[in-house]
Amino acid sequence: MPDSPANSPKPGGNTLNTSPSSRPASTAVLIDNGRGQYLLHLRDAHKPICDPGTWSLVGGGPVPGETLDEAIAREILEETGLVLSGITRYRTVQAHGPNRTEGTIQVYTAKWDGAAHQLPVTEGIMFAWLDVATMEQLSMCGWAHAVLKAHHAEHPAPSLPEPPDDAGQGGPGAVRNVIGAHLFLERDGRTLLGLRHPDVTFAGGEWHALAGHVERDSVRACLVREACEEAGIVVDPADLALVHTVHLLDDHENAEPRIQLFFRASQWSGEPEVREPDKCTAWQWWPLDSLPGPMVRYTRAAIAGIRTGTAYTELGWTPAVPATGRR
Repeated sequence: MPDSPANSPKPGGNTLNTSPSSRPASTAVLIDNGRGQYLLHLRDAHKPICDPGTWSLVGGGPVPGETLDEAIAREILEETGLVLSGITRYRTVQAHGPNRTEGTIQVYTAKWDGAAHQLPVTEGIMFAWLDVATMEQLSMCGWAHAVLKAHHAEHPAPSLPEPPDDAGQGGPGAVRNVIGAHLFLERDGRTLLGLRHPDVTFAGGEWHALAGHVERDSVRACLVREACEEAGIVVDPADLALVHTVHLLDDHENAEPRIQLFFRASQWSGEPEVREPDKCTAWQWWPLDSLPGPMVRYTRAAIAGIRTGTAYTELGWTPAVPATGRR
């Protein structure tokens, strides 16, 4: 095994096992799509299971009389509905620690390139394609994070030609717009807001909706992940509906335009709890007609729009100049 940072576990996680003598007691599989992304499974946060609330790999232990090879094929079918060929043994990892799978895990590799969000979710919360850079920002199962990094270091994604500067961006002069996903929860005339930690870069000490930046996942998938990671709230993507959009341009120099999407959840499970205290110090339900201050400006505008049934708000843009010479 190469001596590289890929072998360093995520804090609080487990390590790769270099001893071939340990007899594996469980299985897991690295499913990659050949483009540097791996299929990860978000585990339930409030069940008496190993590594609750983390992103991990498909897998599980064999039933009596079953080989490890048979076990991983069955686990893939049960958890994803997939029947994959070319499932290959990769290496073993050692898991340890409280609330974690104990013992040695046989890790396999397999190839598949399909729509993760369309897989049946028989266990856990959701599936998603994620790259190793994004994984650094997630709550990961430690041993899974370590072996994913090791595999990626040994099997880097093929280099693709760099696209032209304006490819897919609307041509010369186009400007990148950052997309933010926001969760609007309403209960008994109140909405859920979080008080941002005073030391965060954006809106320190202000009240804000539960939110995240959309990167290599869909907006709904982003919200499902953020709700679980930030507040322990479980939302089904099918229960999210877009209720307001804010096109925002901040007033500081070189500000990037931002499209802030607000989704209402028709139902959810779990009570909000502070799970990332370095980002949010409190969650509280506020009356819609008596919102707190200080509060993020565009969030206040979005809630006002939601209450009046308005679909769209612009903030920070210079008013458009009316066209002349037209009838």
